[in-house]
Amino acid sequence: MSHTTKLSTKGRVALPKSLLAAHRWKPGTEFVVQERDGGILLTPKSATGSRTWASLIGCAGYSGLRKSLKQMEEAVAAEARRRK
Repeated sequence: MSHTTKLSTKGRVALPKSLLAAHRWKPGTEFVVQERDGGILLTPKSATGSRTWASLIGCAGYSGLRKSLKQMEEAVAAEARRRK
């Protein structure tokens, strides 16, 4: 698939709407820009492996003691029973 776009006087490139929708890229999405043979490669920052386990720990906002896998499974089962 090929698309055409133009470089603005401010050095900006607009991505075609169909690509934005297909990849679900929203305003503010960060890209890594890499120079390649005769061109450039844009890769969404999250797809480049910038997320590590260390960066994801705590993303849910839990601040208590760590739970074992067994404890988590029991809690999920208890909540499922409660919702029935």
